[in-house]
Amino acid sequence: MAEIKEILQQFVNFMDPAEWVFIGYFLVVNLTYIMLVIISFFYIRQQQNYYQVFNLKGLFNSNLYKPVSILSPAYNEEVNIIASVEALLQLHFSDFEVVVINDGSTDSTLKLLLDYFELYEIDKPVDLPIEHKPIKKVYRSAIYPELKVVDKENGGKADALNTGINVASKDLVCSIDADSILEPDVLLKLLKAFMEEENVVAVGGIVRIANGCTIEDNIVKKVDLPKSYLGRIQTVEYLRSFLFGRVGWDYLDSLLIISGAFGVFDKKAVVEVGGYLDDTVGEDMELVVRLHRYFKERGEKYSVRFLPEPVCWTEVPESWSVLGRQRNRWQRGLADTMMRHKKMLLNPKYGRLGMLAMPYFFFIEMLGPVVELFGFAYFLIALFLGGFNSTFVLLFLTASVFLGMVLSVTSVLCEELSFRRYPTLGNIANLTLYAFLENVGYRQIHTWWRFKGLVDYVKGDKGWGVMTRTGLTSKTNVNKGLKRIKESVSNLLGSLKYWVVVYGVTLIVIVLILHVLIDNGIIPDVYSMIRSELGI
Repeated sequence: MAEIKEILQQFVNFMDPAEWVFIGYFLVVNLTYIMLVIISFFYIRQQQNYYQVFNLKGLFNSNLYKPVSILSPAYNEEVNIIASVEALLQLHFSDFEVVVINDGSTDSTLKLLLDYFELYEIDKPVDLPIEHKPIKKVYRSAIYPELKVVDKENGGKADALNTGINVASKDLVCSIDADSILEPDVLLKLLKAFMEEENVVAVGGIVRIANGCTIEDNIVKKVDLPKSYLGRIQTVEYLRSFLFGRVGWDYLDSLLIISGAFGVFDKKAVVEVGGYLDDTVGEDMELVVRLHRYFKERGEKYSVRFLPEPVCWTEVPESWSVLGRQRNRWQRGLADTMMRHKKMLLNPKYGRLGMLAMPYFFFIEMLGPVVELFGFAYFLIALFLGGFNSTFVLLFLTASVFLGMVLSVTSVLCEELSFRRYPTLGNIANLTLYAFLENVGYRQIHTWWRFKGLVDYVKGDKGWGVMTRTGLTSKTNVNKGLKRIKESVSNLLGSLKYWVVVYGVTLIVIVLILHVLIDNGIIPDVYSMIRSELGI
């Protein structure tokens, strides 16, 4: 035990000069995002006021909009595939097609599509400018002429999207996950960016969480919060990062990410840069960064936009293990993209992208987990050894926890003041509560997932991992209910370690707050007073 303490003490002594680095890192991260949220809020309100004055409804019915092909890669999506495709076919738009790419599914995905939509075989396309795995067959629906289904050998999501781009016959391509549901007017809202601005090559929309919502006829009829702790935590995350964070980067003309779950691209531009890369797990971000780099290096005018009103509803993981694999993959994708395009880093040739966006994502988002992990480790070990002072405790908690809480609560408040998607006071109260809880326990676990993702990237891991779906349909039955109960029980032991961290960090924070308050005489030391009275 003495040897372990000595090793820990050496670690603390070694890291002692970095105290202000840890505090400074958390200050930069949280204050930057608070700034982005505030900028986003006023930017969104400005856009909302503009569209109230200038109603574009008449233009929606004109021929000014470019036609679009919706690409939906599907690998073992039998749970959601029919509902997802039906929802896509119900979109309000005059000229679009749906291209479902069955990427070598081993379940009943293709059979369900064949039977339900009455598919018949058509000729394979001849012009294939982007390479991908061989196409087995191409089908068209006898019920919906605008529906195509491509059956191909398995090659991964990026390969499936490249296949869809080759098969697509429209000017624009919209990528969407097979487990997602678009709102009926989403194309009308999203594609106005291509009409209002010239040279737009990519537009992203907001991804919102469908878990807990009431879904009827493949449309979200009632918005509600997920029932689980993880689902609600992710709702706050999505508001902060996927909504206000990306709106802020869009305002700064430095958007590097369009979610793979929902984005529209100019087909010609995507073909020019060679389509999606199939040797990365971050194909969505990598394509956007490559588009930026391609047009910047050629000096051509272009823009990449993010619009907060077009909504795609998607299912998020409600299992600790599945969520951990997802965040691990996201971190590996981020690291891969940053390293592939490191030439842009701090390079004034690329403008704000090189001098603002790339440094932030490289040093803060990519390398941040290393700083956070060592910061939390140093903090906890110093507490264990008793070598801490109230000033450091207060500053560290303020920078790493309380500012994070302010950020998350601000995101919830801005959501309520701008979009009001969550209709009840109970929804807002719950989101506010989880905005506080997110920073205690969950954030530390999330840091570990991201750190492990960075390590796995260095080791060369490019696997996607297994993502379990429960389905977005509101219908259920006894068998499905029993299956979910069994899955919950089987996952209980695996999730206990995470709950130990959540409750452990919560307890430590509470004890430290009390310690600082007592140490500074703000509240009385009741425990010492009782011991004194009892003569102990």
